[in-house]
Amino acid sequence: MGCLLTKTKTMTNNSSVLSENKEVKAAIYNFQQWISMTEPMELKTAFNNILALSGYKVLNFTEHLFQNGGYTCIWLLAESHLAIHTFIAENKTYIELSSCNKEMNILFKIAFNKKFGALIC
Repeated sequence: MGCLLTKTKTMTNNSSVLSENKEVKAAIYNFQQWISMTEPMELKTAFNNILALSGYKVLNFTEHLFQNGGYTCIWLLAESHLAIHTFIAENKTYIELSSCNKEMNILFKIAFNKKFGALIC
């Protein structure tokens, strides 16, 4: 997956179009955290909201409920991905965001802290 931003400028004379591709710096900004929320629908709702507040573009979402009640889901983002894994026996959920956009990563952390606080389980 490449982090490529595309800007398109349309010029009115002769209907010509100029496309400018700007490569993003090769860097990944990670955020990992443990939380005590484990209910799948609550997790989906909370993290859909946090991603939206952060400006991330969701390309795809997939999830799986295990027989033991465990839950895993992944958001494929234009800017990388967010993965969530629950550990029901310990009442914990692991969150990991990888992003090539530093500003969005910071906004994600701010929204996360507003929702969950800075507490680590």
